[in-house]
Amino acid sequence: MSRRFVRSSAVAGALAVVLASTVAASPAGASGTGSPQEPPRVATSVGYGGAVSSLDPVVSEIGLRVLRRGGNATDAAVAMAAAIGVTDPYSAGIGGGGFFVHYDAATGEVETIDGRETAPAAMERDAFVDPETGSPYPFYPDLVTGGVSVGVPGTPATWERALERWGTTTLAQALHPATVVAERGFVVDQLFHNQTEANRQRFEAFTSSSELFLPGGEAPAVGSVFRNPDLAATYRMLARGGMDAFYEGPLAQEIADAVRTPPVAEGTELPTPAGSMTAEDLASYEAVDREPTVSSYRGYDVYGMAPPSSGGTTVGEALNILEQFDLAAMDDPAALHHYIEASALAYADRAAYSGDGDFVDVPVAGLLDDAFARERACLIDPQAAAPKPVAAGDARSYDGECGEPAAPAPEPEDTESTSTTNLTVADRWGNVVEYTLTIEQIGGSGIVVPGRGFLLNNELTDFSITYDAEDPNRIEPGKRPRSSMSPTIVLADGEPVLALGSPGGSTIITTVLQMLINRIDRGMTIQEAIAAPRATPRNGTWTVSEQGFIDSYGADLNAYGHNLWPTTNVGAATAIEIGPRGRLTAVAEPTRLGGGSARVVWPTE
Repeated sequence: MSRRFVRSSAVAGALAVVLASTVAASPAGASGTGSPQEPPRVATSVGYGGAVSSLDPVVSEIGLRVLRRGGNATDAAVAMAAAIGVTDPYSAGIGGGGFFVHYDAATGEVETIDGRETAPAAMERDAFVDPETGSPYPFYPDLVTGGVSVGVPGTPATWERALERWGTTTLAQALHPATVVAERGFVVDQLFHNQTEANRQRFEAFTSSSELFLPGGEAPAVGSVFRNPDLAATYRMLARGGMDAFYEGPLAQEIADAVRTPPVAEGTELPTPAGSMTAEDLASYEAVDREPTVSSYRGYDVYGMAPPSSGGTTVGEALNILEQFDLAAMDDPAALHHYIEASALAYADRAAYSGDGDFVDVPVAGLLDDAFARERACLIDPQAAAPKPVAAGDARSYDGECGEPAAPAPEPEDTESTSTTNLTVADRWGNVVEYTLTIEQIGGSGIVVPGRGFLLNNELTDFSITYDAEDPNRIEPGKRPRSSMSPTIVLADGEPVLALGSPGGSTIITTVLQMLINRIDRGMTIQEAIAAPRATPRNGTWTVSEQGFIDSYGADLNAYGHNLWPTTNVGAATAIEIGPRGRLTAVAEPTRLGGGSARVVWPTE
């Protein structure tokens, strides 16, 4: 794949003019006088002509303007993702990676891009082991902070590849709105302030990070304007030079230097282990076109992301298991009991088989086979929870017949961050994008590349911490760590009817799964499905659940034998439902993480 891409056509030329004017006079999130103002946070919008949904109102405003000016879903998605790197830099940006799922209205096909980060070529299998003690570094703060867990970023290559395949504009034009916001600034909200404070110790460990995010030693105040001129300059450089300027120019060496010799502040007591990334690692990176996963569920075709994401196979397997039962005929506690049990079984198989399919044999066909699902469904007792964790099935040898009850297994390891972000776009022509992107931890590795304005990821913590030759997610040079990102597009009779996704680390899978069964089986509207309280059953002894879920269903589920553990938020989803005659219902979180923003081009209600 060539990383240098320029599209020249009458359409692109015309769109260049309108996109340049989109924010030049009045940038997204700014008044006509240039004073930044936050656009409205709208949880649900209904109408026609295209729609966007994200977790940030400035991001959604930019996407909406791209659609209104004639851009398609991919143009809007890349412009929105670039803006996320400005207004939500602790969740995603050009220092990270992600998965891009696209429905092409012209061909009727769902296609995907794998922009997951890769391990450096020199990464050793015991990279997460302290040589002085022989034991793994503590996950926090050691592994999540510093260079050792930084993977080669895939987000810039994803943007270029997506525009090359489906866009109508150039990378330079897509980056322009976010560049203006970075230069002029955005209004700091409570979440940004709180996340800065939560990362204070880590940011203070690096000179470049504290200079950007803790000016004068303080987190930006709520209501103040936060500007990032270094990131604006970086975006302008990429606009001029394309992604070769990221992966092969001086910036590549600066990224490698920041990983190998982090800009550690004098006097910090925080461990900041160095990594092994080189400029050659960046030069060799490529985003990969992959076939999506697909499973059939009650007449719908559910498309997701293939390995190294475990999202498509785990959501698909859980749906296949649940399809063996009539959830719609059950009361809520019974349906949720089955949801928890099916999730546990699918997560057991995820742990046993999921990894980077370019390095390990992932039995995708078996995991998504209805016969395998019938065999696993036999293990669900309609009246009682199985002891957790349950054991994995044999996805390489199965006959669909009932076997022995689910046996207990070791407690699963879960080090995946609950950060990340998600966006959803549909355009007037019927194209749809679902895109999940991340830098892993809230604040990534904590390292800002000096003078460049963006954080580097700590995605390599998604590998298993200790090496096991039989573990599909073991550390290997050049490998992509297992992910739970689950961007999902649902078709009915070959036409898209729903696109959805969420951040949340390993809770992403259950968030997407629960929203699907809420909408398809439990009779909820898409607005209700996204707002409903959540639980995230991941085959552990305890099922982590929002307090609202415990309040509504805890007593009944306890009677089944389930153990619920309270948490504040599970996931933070975005979705667009496509109805008859192209009627769009764009939905974002109404309250989680302060609420998202869903907008349509031509609102009707």
